[in-house]
Amino acid sequence: LPIRAGSSLEPEEHSMEPSAVPEEEEMPLTAASGPAGCQLFGYVGIEAVLDQMKIKTMKTGFEFNIMVVGQSGLGKSTMVNTLFKSKVSRKASQPGQEERIPKTVQVQSITHVIEEKGVKMKLTVTDTPGFGDQINNENCWDPIIKYINEQYERYLREEVLITRKRKIPDTRVHGCVYFVPPTGHWLRPLDLEFMQRLSKIVNVVPVIAKADTLTLEERAEFKQRIQEDLKTHAISVYPQEDFDQDPDDRLLNDRIREKIPFAVVGADQEHQVNGKRVLGRKTKWGIIEVENPAHCEFPLLRDLLIRSHLQDLKDITHNVHYESYRVRRLNESNRP
Repeated sequence: LPIRAGSSLEPEEHSMEPSAVPEEEEMPLTAASGPAGCQLFGYVGIEAVLDQMKIKTMKTGFEFNIMVVGQSGLGKSTMVNTLFKSKVSRKASQPGQEERIPKTVQVQSITHVIEEKGVKMKLTVTDTPGFGDQINNENCWDPIIKYINEQYERYLREEVLITRKRKIPDTRVHGCVYFVPPTGHWLRPLDLEFMQRLSKIVNVVPVIAKADTLTLEERAEFKQRIQEDLKTHAISVYPQEDFDQDPDDRLLNDRIREKIPFAVVGADQEHQVNGKRVLGRKTKWGIIEVENPAHCEFPLLRDLLIRSHLQDLKDITHNVHYESYRVRRLNESNRP
């Protein structure tokens, strides 16, 4: 409670009338000021809690789960390997640099523990089979949506137990990278339908796959068309405007939304360029450097998923998508 100057510990009579002391004279107890000129003598060390959180995170590590979705041949597995600079998705079926990664035939999750500068991350990559490859693609999104909901259900079952684990294993999908084929035209009805369904239950980040097949002019025009399609069909992709916390977040996220979908190129082989080893794709006309912003927007995707918005992806998954699933499931179980 605020402490007013001149107050004493002796009891005094109180009336129902408002206090005669004006609001300006109230002096709440803060670090800068105290009652009747009482101030802190010096440094307390409140910000040391940040160091405590850092030490605890480095000891326990954290979890991050990512899913890749798109039709066959767009380099989904290669892109994940490029993101984390290791064979975290899947290795080639036989040793050798030129050996290709085998085709994904079913929804599969692979978990690795990655460590960098003392920080451990339990990374789960969910690779999906080619989406929309069949002649009849009716309800072809069902296995993917079923998998995402199963992870929510698994977390909910652990959460409602009477005796719960101190730390519930988190297998929920925090981010889904949706690969758009580089046609240069409009989004396919299948892509629109799927993203509409997917964006309601998970954070969707659309990317233009194999963007090196488009010229810079074609890439800019295709990106503009995709943005118009998403706006016309009210598809809310990550970062969603509704969840911006403050003006600074909105300013940063607006710059990201202008760039989405990111035009990316994936590669997990290194080449020699000007005396340096760089990740890239070798062609007759030169090497497309994956981490060069002048060549593709892969660095923007990596920064979004890992360096700037990783915790935000986890927070929105827990506070928005999982929460809506939890409310729906508990309402269903409470119905007579």
